[in-house]
Amino acid sequence: MTEDQLSDRAQQLKALHESQEILRLVNVWDAISASTIAALPETKAIATAGHSIAAMYGFEDGTMPLELALAGIKTVIGAVDLPVTADLDDGYDNPAETIRQAIGLGVVGANVEDRLRPFDEAVARVQAIVAAANAEGIPFQLNARTDAIMLGGGRPIQESVQDAVTRGRAFLDAGAALVFVPGARTREVIEPLVEGLGWGKLSVGGGAPGSLPAAQMEKLGVARVSYGPFTQRVALRALRDLATDLYAKGVVPNDTPQLN
Repeated sequence: MTEDQLSDRAQQLKALHESQEILRLVNVWDAISASTIAALPETKAIATAGHSIAAMYGFEDGTMPLELALAGIKTVIGAVDLPVTADLDDGYDNPAETIRQAIGLGVVGANVEDRLRPFDEAVARVQAIVAAANAEGIPFQLNARTDAIMLGGGRPIQESVQDAVTRGRAFLDAGAALVFVPGARTREVIEPLVEGLGWGKLSVGGGAPGSLPAAQMEKLGVARVSYGPFTQRVALRALRDLATDLYAKGVVPNDTPQLN
């Protein structure tokens, strides 16, 4: 990929994040899932699912070595001609170097988790990522994730939301494009997050039971929704159901699509 192509894809993803229309990202984990989703006319960008890539290699989420994470992402990038935003867990030991390597593969955006590290440390890691991306000369789209709700424990949800806003504002000030808050599924949680972070600055995970539909999220000011490991789980359920049917009847459904 040339520098101009990389810059163009970064600009495309930036424009999608800044659009009034919510960006819906159906997460992928390998070449065939990526090319299948990319072939849909509604698809404007591709997002990898770190959980799903880890599962592909036999690792629990968050335990996959960086080398395998990058190898999986490289496979996805090679299968599509669209902007790719990658799940890079917590950025690993050196988040700036992780981002530099990812950009070298053609990644133009990334999710990086704070895992509720101490506030100053979390902000410093975002600053390091942004500085590394700026040095590469592209408008890299950092979707800075805070686990304030996911790892909030037993504290009241209002405290977790305020923590997410505090951290998210600092991440935005440090140069992140968006703030990703997993666990923000309902109007009661999304509205104060949008109020605190700003219209078009919130990214959420969708698909879980109780989540608002993307169209309603858009009306509330959410910029981006992705579906994480749910896409792989649905695919695996289909595989399991097919295997069960094959064991019972020995036939593949007549409407099975032919993939080129």
